[in-house]
Amino acid sequence: MSADEQENQDVVEAILKDHRTMEDLFRRMRSVEADREGALAKFSALLIAHGQAEETEVYGALKRFKHVDNEEVEHGAEEHEEGNEALLALLEVAEVGSDEWDSRLEDLVKAVSHHLDEEERSILNGARENVPDERRAELGAAFLRERERQLAADCGRIENVRAVARG
Repeated sequence: MSADEQENQDVVEAILKDHRTMEDLFRRMRSVEADREGALAKFSALLIAHGQAEETEVYGALKRFKHVDNEEVEHGAEEHEEGNEALLALLEVAEVGSDEWDSRLEDLVKAVSHHLDEEERSILNGARENVPDERRAELGAAFLRERERQLAADCGRIENVRAVARG
């Protein structure tokens, strides 16, 4: 993504785009016809980069806006932890496609899908209603910069996921 595209990217739209990508990667991880291991690697990087960027660049800023539910923002960060723990559990499975893989994938899908749903209904709708367009574009640029920084640092590797999940 070019610098101009980052500067003009609404934070809500940037986050939603990542959510749709995560859902697509879930479908690929479930399919015996897909590169499940490759999909997991992409998902791992995206989940960690996305969550870190939200927490460092977006959530704190949203708390300062009247009518944005601070409890929901804090709950969103807690749900990131749950998703990171479920991701780590899946990354630690030795055999892709095994019963253990399927079970841990289901746990990951449940944790992350629950978070995406709540975030979209509460935090993102609160941002749509209460944060001016210009500020949402600024937050979008900051979110995307941090997300790209995380991705460039190979944030999805198991050692990093372990460090993030264990705080």
